[in-house]
Formats: sequence, structure tokens, C-alpha cells
Amino acid sequence: QVQLVESRGGLVQPGGSLRLSCAASGFTFSSYYMSWFRQAPGKEREFVAAIRRSGGITGYADSVKGRFTISRENAKNTVYLQMNSLKPEDTAVYYCAAGLRGLRVDAKDYNYWGQGTQVTVSS
Repeated sequence: QVQLVESRGGLVQPGGSLRLSCAASGFTFSSYYMSWFRQAPGKEREFVAAIRRSGGITGYADSVKGRFTISRENAKNTVYLQMNSLKPEDTAVYYCAAGLRGLRVDAKDYNYWGQGTQVTVSS
């Protein structure tokens, strides 16, 4: 069956870094655009970053541009999110998602979702 399994998040101090990974199985990973979304308490799920099927072309939310980097390794069926210069407002549950409709920012355009991993930025 289809699975997207995010790595464990954690507690990070402001200004710190964290790398999330998401391992995919049960579908043809290289055929899917991959994205990261996040959801903070009391807020809607929001787009963070997306990457084309073969990599190379990426898109980011303005709030993370210049701080976060999305990448993928199709040989390992894995997508990554490198997060630098973390801020308290980055605190959220982070989800990876797979879709076929391009670099989309709407969660409705994605077919498969991971279970989410908590990232907390606090001193």
C-alpha cells in the first residue's frame, strides 16, 4: 500500500537547523511531484515547498524562501526538507505530500500524505 513516512522532527532552538526526510513506498515515486506542508495549532494547513518530479525546479512559500530547501533522491524514493534559521513561527506539524498536478500550493491537489511530524522551535 501507499506509504509516506516522515522522519522524526524535534525541538530546535531559534536560529537552529533541522532536516526532515520522507520515505515513499507503494507508488512510482519518480512520477510524482513532492511537497511539504505544515499546520500550526489553530491554523489551516499551509504550503511550504514543492519539487518537480526529476528535481531541479522548486517552489517555496514566501515565509520560508531563503531558509528552507527541498530536495529529492528518486533512487531512494525520498524527499527532504532542510530547514535553516528556524523561527518560533515555524513551529508546526510538517507533512510530506505526493501529487500529479504540478507544483501546486493547494492541499487538495495532492493524492498521498504522510502522518506528519512535529517541529517545535523554542528556547
